[in-house]
Amino acid sequence: MRFHSLRRAAALCIAASLVAGPAAAKTISVAAGTPDANEKLQEALILAEPGDVVELAAGTWKLADGLSLDVNNVTVRGAGTGEGGSILDFSGQQGAGEGLLVTSDDVYLTNFAVINTRGDGIKSKDADRIVYHKLRVEWTAGPKATNGAYGIYPVESTDVLIDSVFVRGASDAGIYVGQSKNIVVRESIAQENVAGIEIENSFDADVHDNIATRNTGGILVFDLPSLPQQGGHNVRVFENAVTDNSTPNFAPKGNIVAGVPTGTGVLVMANRNVEVFDNVFDQNGTANVMIVGYRYDYKDPNYQPLPKAIVVRGNQHGKAGYAPAFEGGDQIAAALGGSLPPVLWDGAGDAVVLDDVGVLSLGLPDVKTPRSEAKPEPANLKGTPPAPLPEIRLPASMEARLK
Repeated sequence: MRFHSLRRAAALCIAASLVAGPAAAKTISVAAGTPDANEKLQEALILAEPGDVVELAAGTWKLADGLSLDVNNVTVRGAGTGEGGSILDFSGQQGAGEGLLVTSDDVYLTNFAVINTRGDGIKSKDADRIVYHKLRVEWTAGPKATNGAYGIYPVESTDVLIDSVFVRGASDAGIYVGQSKNIVVRESIAQENVAGIEIENSFDADVHDNIATRNTGGILVFDLPSLPQQGGHNVRVFENAVTDNSTPNFAPKGNIVAGVPTGTGVLVMANRNVEVFDNVFDQNGTANVMIVGYRYDYKDPNYQPLPKAIVVRGNQHGKAGYAPAFEGGDQIAAALGGSLPPVLWDGAGDAVVLDDVGVLSLGLPDVKTPRSEAKPEPANLKGTPPAPLPEIRLPASMEARLK
């Protein structure tokens, strides 16, 4: 009788554990350098369950196909981003897709590198509370139009944290966040991309303590028509070093960023409630800060093409405007004694510039007015700014994963 009682008690314990939830989280370790590394790594991402860690051993994976993850609450963790770390090398990639695609929530990506993808480096779509941490995405041959468009690429997501990443060589944007909400991009380096960091059609973003250098344009805040989410607003760009953005534009023809002039520091286009403050600018040949309307054809009746409530304050301005790369810029610079002021406004929408530097207006108050009708003149944009935007706060669970 005692034996049967014990057996019954054991059965009840097992049943209770099944009701209580899934098995304890586990670590799935994957080795590099094997002939079937692509299959083994993808298999680990498929078999992972919520709470699991997929651990990438040190070494280099030679991968022919892109990878995907669609399981919630998974950590993908490598052994570092540099030599001796975990390097996902897509130089032999067969398709044109991204290196890694994430379509699940609460994912934490940390401590590995993705290099030489044919498409985007790491993309996440509809992936809420995603963390990109200590990652490197690079096209190692440097700026080329055939490089992938985006390095770090979250889109259509709520709660996005990009922290301590390095991106080089993207033919569109190194760090791009699109159509998303509640975003922090910090402590990262964007170098030799067309756009270093881009916040597009997004709401509520803090971009701070980053280095944007040797790109075509350092930091872009755009809003574009005919996208599911538009009306970008409430973006703070602060305490960044935006310097020497001098790489000639290498975006493929037809891309919107193909129109970004070489030598642009921060470019705000058609957004509202954007603050640019406490940044360090230097050696940006066109302008340290540009504020413009959307001056391309569009058919979206709901689109608002003008910048509104843009505030520029407390920035440190070094050399700027000495090599303007937009049509007619050199003639304007010559007429002004050889260079443009650090802040350039096309004349559309409204802005407040409290920095003690010159502002040049191109005198184009309507986005339909041709650029050929520009009437450049100094502008006084001093005024009373709106109330400061609040700090972006992410869920505590996201910050906890960094510790």
